[in-house]
Amino acid sequence: MKRGMKQHGTNHTSPLLSAIVPLLGSLFLVYLVIVTTSEDPGKTLIDFFAGPWSSPWFTGNTLDLAALLAVSALGIALSFKGGTFNLGGEGQMYIGGLGASMVLLAYPSVPGPVMLLIAALTSLSLGALMGGLSGLLKQLVKADELITSFLLSAALTPAADFLIAGPLRDKVGNLLASPRFAQDRILLRLLPPSNLSVSLLFAILLIFLAYVLLYRTPSGYRFRIAGAHPEFAHYGGFPAPPYWTYGMAISGALHGLAGFFAVAGTYGLCHQGFPGGLGWSGIAVALIGRNEPIGIILAALIFAWLKAGSDRTLLASSLQIETSAFVQALIMLLVTIRRRK
Repeated sequence: MKRGMKQHGTNHTSPLLSAIVPLLGSLFLVYLVIVTTSEDPGKTLIDFFAGPWSSPWFTGNTLDLAALLAVSALGIALSFKGGTFNLGGEGQMYIGGLGASMVLLAYPSVPGPVMLLIAALTSLSLGALMGGLSGLLKQLVKADELITSFLLSAALTPAADFLIAGPLRDKVGNLLASPRFAQDRILLRLLPPSNLSVSLLFAILLIFLAYVLLYRTPSGYRFRIAGAHPEFAHYGGFPAPPYWTYGMAISGALHGLAGFFAVAGTYGLCHQGFPGGLGWSGIAVALIGRNEPIGIILAALIFAWLKAGSDRTLLASSLQIETSAFVQALIMLLVTIRRRK
């Protein structure tokens, strides 16, 4: 089995190479779109490609977005490795961030670092509960996890909207948001005045741990085999169905943690609809990275760069199209490309 483990893990660096094709293709098509539609192509190209790195504020915000995308994409990738697909990441992120926010707003006398730890564990638990329930339903009654994870998230999202706009809403401000967290209950900022926090370091650590667990441990080998070859796993003495629950629970936990990073790191409060499509974008990042930890690092960084560049271009130039949505559509189209071996 050790020989099989080695052979099964020999191609896990290929996502770095295969991800380059769709990314370079999308960059080239974006270049063509800008050149053919912008009134000032030179300025627009500079704004698009260099704008996200033009100042500490822009650089920090781009890296912060990359960190959130990486954690979300890692959740998608691990569910896929376990033989499932989590379609409820957006809602898991929302509920996880909401639960963390309720903790961070409670018990002012408790030290901030303690409450941050409890908030992180709360978000992990809520996300794991949502994802694990879908995995358990698949394990016990063969319910499609795509449907159950999506419906569960869709059902809980209005409840989160109600809580944020009602009982948790800051009565002083005009936003549909909670009060701001105390300064000692916000994650340390790495590049002020940007939103970049230590969540970037945690994202890198989580990806490294996922890589080690998947490709350097017997448990990771069994997890991958159960997801990729259920029949082989059954005859090998570790039936696949329990791994469906594990994979979905881990995926939900990571999405919940991404919600914690968003409210405690990026925003410093919980506002209505704060995920803003991060859960869905995480799916694109995971697909670009071929559901591999190594590929996710590159994919998250470039996806965040393209998203930040398109948003900056819309504000700073005369480009007349919704470049952000167009770029994401190009990536999703080109991500289906596979290199011939």
